[in-house]
Amino acid sequence: MKRMHVYISGRVQGVFFRAETQRTATSLKLTGWVRNMDDGRVEAVFEGEPDKIERMLDWCHQGPPASRVDRVEAAEEAFTGTMQGFRIVY
Repeated sequence: MKRMHVYISGRVQGVFFRAETQRTATSLKLTGWVRNMDDGRVEAVFEGEPDKIERMLDWCHQGPPASRVDRVEAAEEAFTGTMQGFRIVY
């Protein structure tokens, strides 16, 4: 199992990025969370099977149709296995 902490830059707020991230992560059976940051980026943490994490990271480079992703920064962290479901943090 794997855990990734991700920051996504570009036009990623106000374009349903969080909702689509939640939908995609849930469909991949990943756990974690996603939130908007004050600086205009989106931050997310994903936990799950490594191949599904990679698919999620690929999706993060595209995002939903109305978004424009300029940069994705991802760092692997120690897997915790403590998260339940995938949620949007406000």
